[in-house]
Amino acid sequence: MGHAARMIPLAVKLREQNFNVIIGTGKEHQALYRTEIIGIECIDFPGFKPGYSKYLPQYLSLFFKIPVLIYHIFSEHVKLKRIIRESKIDIVISDNRFGLWNSSIKTVYVTHQLRIPFPVALRPFEFIGIAIHRAVIRKYSFCFIPDLPGEVNLSGRLSHGIKLTGNAMYIGILSRFIGINSSPGDSPVSGEYNTVILSGPEPQRTLFEKKLTGILKNRLPKSVVLGGRPDRESKERESDNIIYYNHQPATAMRQIISGSRIIITRSGYTTIMELVSLNRTALIIPTPGQTEQEYLAGYLSKKTWFTGLQQNDLKEEIPEVTSQTAPGDEIINESRRLLETAIKKLSED
Repeated sequence: MGHAARMIPLAVKLREQNFNVIIGTGKEHQALYRTEIIGIECIDFPGFKPGYSKYLPQYLSLFFKIPVLIYHIFSEHVKLKRIIRESKIDIVISDNRFGLWNSSIKTVYVTHQLRIPFPVALRPFEFIGIAIHRAVIRKYSFCFIPDLPGEVNLSGRLSHGIKLTGNAMYIGILSRFIGINSSPGDSPVSGEYNTVILSGPEPQRTLFEKKLTGILKNRLPKSVVLGGRPDRESKERESDNIIYYNHQPATAMRQIISGSRIIITRSGYTTIMELVSLNRTALIIPTPGQTEQEYLAGYLSKKTWFTGLQQNDLKEEIPEVTSQTAPGDEIINESRRLLETAIKKLSED
């Protein structure tokens, strides 16, 4: 869902500049785009779903699925040729999809992970992943990195401290909440409350939800749970001191987050970008075994912009969030400039 959500501001920006935008994604994400971008055309183009295991770390689970990933890369590369021909497409922008390059048109690869983090014991072998990823990136016309290039950045060693390919550029953070207008009346909740933002694939998503709701159900203030399921009916249900929404549009979600006392969420990169765009900090709990989220939780905690906590350390009490907010205004202003530059470069010729 995070990868889908961060394409929304990019699609909106392109439409503002009179591009005709078509979204290719799985059916479960099409509801999100149709809610957030009025009149958008969607085609069914599902990608590889890595999934998780209850018992294995993510890197081992992914290792055993490498044959499936390779199949998806080749099949979506072939399918893209037909889509380009039938829809007369000039530019393809894809988020972490290795097979969506084409030599006859401009193609853009979006990633914040030029370096895929390995577990500490395997870190000496990270150069292998870097080399493979660079080979993939070079097949595209451009590589867009959703972050800032300097010391003030959100991705750390994931996209910094490594030589960029010639086609790579930083485009600033991508957030649905930058530039949208909302008012307190857009929020379905009022008073004092905490907010839980759920994300990520199963089964860890449900395990995370059960652990948090078990802690929060008998505690005040009340808690709002944003389920991140736009493909389901966006209705409210309330139990104990928890109000649950399958999904809320960006205007309402912006107000819910802005009005929260404490925010608890995974340390997914899109969630981080969106919180920073609202000048909010949070308690971030990485998905166990997901090295990217574990790194981001540690990195952003050291910068004192967020408070990181391991899921196993989540006990009967929710710790206080003592971190300071990131320099959101500075990051947003620089992001707008970088995105304008990237779109201009993409529009040339």
